[in-house]
Amino acid sequence: MLISKMAAEGGGKEMNEIKTQFTTREGVYKLLTHSEYSRPNRVPFNSQGSNPVKVSFVNVNDQSGNGDRICFNVGRELYFYIYKGVRKAADLSKPIDKRIYKGTQPTCHDFNHLTATAETVSLLVGFSAGQVQLIDPIKKETSKLFNEERLIDKSRVTCLKWVPGSESLFLVSHASGNMYLYNVEHTCGTTAPHYQLLKQGENYSVHTCKSKSTRNPLLKWTVGEGALNEFAFSPDGKFLACVSQDGFLRVFNFDAVELHGTMKSYFGGLLCVCWSPDGKYIVAGGEDDLVTVWSFLDCRVIARGHGHKSWVSVVAFDHYTTSVEESDPMEFSGSDEDFQDQMINFGRDRANSTQSRLSKRNSTDSRPVSVTYRFGSVGQDTQLCLWDLTEDILFPHLPLSRTRTHTNVMNATSPPAGATIITNTSSNTANGNNSGANTPGINSLSTTLPRSNSLPHSAGTTATANNTNKASSGGGGIGSGIMDSAIATGVSKFATLSLHDRKERHHEKDHKRNHSMGHISSKSSDKLNLLTKTKTDPAKTLGTLLCPRMEDVPLLEPLICKKIAHERLTVLIFLEDCLVTACQEGFICTWARPGKVGLLSSQNQASSPSGTVV
Repeated sequence: MLISKMAAEGGGKEMNEIKTQFTTREGVYKLLTHSEYSRPNRVPFNSQGSNPVKVSFVNVNDQSGNGDRICFNVGRELYFYIYKGVRKAADLSKPIDKRIYKGTQPTCHDFNHLTATAETVSLLVGFSAGQVQLIDPIKKETSKLFNEERLIDKSRVTCLKWVPGSESLFLVSHASGNMYLYNVEHTCGTTAPHYQLLKQGENYSVHTCKSKSTRNPLLKWTVGEGALNEFAFSPDGKFLACVSQDGFLRVFNFDAVELHGTMKSYFGGLLCVCWSPDGKYIVAGGEDDLVTVWSFLDCRVIARGHGHKSWVSVVAFDHYTTSVEESDPMEFSGSDEDFQDQMINFGRDRANSTQSRLSKRNSTDSRPVSVTYRFGSVGQDTQLCLWDLTEDILFPHLPLSRTRTHTNVMNATSPPAGATIITNTSSNTANGNNSGANTPGINSLSTTLPRSNSLPHSAGTTATANNTNKASSGGGGIGSGIMDSAIATGVSKFATLSLHDRKERHHEKDHKRNHSMGHISSKSSDKLNLLTKTKTDPAKTLGTLLCPRMEDVPLLEPLICKKIAHERLTVLIFLEDCLVTACQEGFICTWARPGKVGLLSSQNQASSPSGTVV
């Protein structure tokens, strides 16, 4: 019904076709329809006015070898199931625990992984009216309620997490812009707390709770303006990244309660944030439809990714596909098919000890290894995007990375000494058309703008190998400044944007701040012209280190960008055998990684699980 309605509105069949598989350099990811989790009746949830569906996982170290547990909220309901993943079909008839709440809705939840056993788990649940509940869904107990009388904060809980390494401390953020540190052992008191200033800085303050006996909250953080939408602890637990409705990413030293660095969205609020496995990079997404990559060490934006057509709701790094190569950098020659074969083999041979190898990579300056970070994003446009963050972005001044960039590089400026830029044109010859790259007024600009999603070892993916550039593995003259042309047969929309960028950039460098990137029609260069020539007053931060202009940082293209749901997507979690997504209709989907789909037994695939109607 929904599909026919959307088709009638002019969407057409292709627009609304939901993908059940997609291909990257590692192989094919497949949707396991029998591993779908939802409410037991499998009826799509009417999500109007409801809080986002969220998913939490925990492993209880069960002796049976099936220790994974899943918790998810749908409307007023909260479910706790054994998660069988790629191994067996989901049995929705037997939730371990199910709760229905009145007067308030669950908004988020988090398991304590330190204390989880087969007999007991500690699950925190935040609510739309501001309360926080500590429950044990195995024992079916409710042990404690925090902010019960809403004396601490009356606004919706936006995010909560156990403090890494702690069995008793947890952090809760609210739509008020406040964040509170609790200890499960302490009470919240019967009166509103009184606070004493502990530390104050630019657009943030931290207060301690003033009382004769220790009570919750231990600390109150006030961060930015508007709602604090999400926060994430660094892998070592020492730093805290917060994103707010005011459009700022703020990164704090958690124990010292000091601000480490900030970043501003292109426009609108920031909604989601995550850390790379080694803590070197932070990715944020939000209402500018972009994913923004921020360097923790340099405290600056190093790239933006444009693939979504609406707000980005979740970003997450894939720890299992973030790859490190310790051998000599790969060089490619021969046909596109050879290149694709090398890509697939490379994908299969990756090691999983990512974090230790990343730390080795970052502890030396001699570049003995090459690294690719994989991250994903989902949005309100119902699309899943996967991205690769590679050396041409991470180390833009190293000449090797420039000549090895296989994917579509949109260039707007002359290269610095020691770099060759591969520019994207619609020419079909290896060195056919470089006229647009040497326009007067553009060579005078000083910075290099790679517009790329990857190095060769992650490249044959954006449109498989059919638009791989044969020109790029050759010499091209490192340091010569020669403008090579890249073949981009299957990506004319990017060619349109890049060629047009070169023509218009010396007319008007300002971008219209209040225009969503997702609505720029890649087919209409005239529309782009109108937008970029419109005079607007950019925010004070635009063009500064806090928020560089679009043309001042590399623009990533997604490896894949697929519509995978009818309703907005609210969950993206990377697990070892699969990745998990969820949409606002209340369906939690499992996508088997390449080579993992066979783990689901054939007898389960032949019949619907437990006799329930699919």
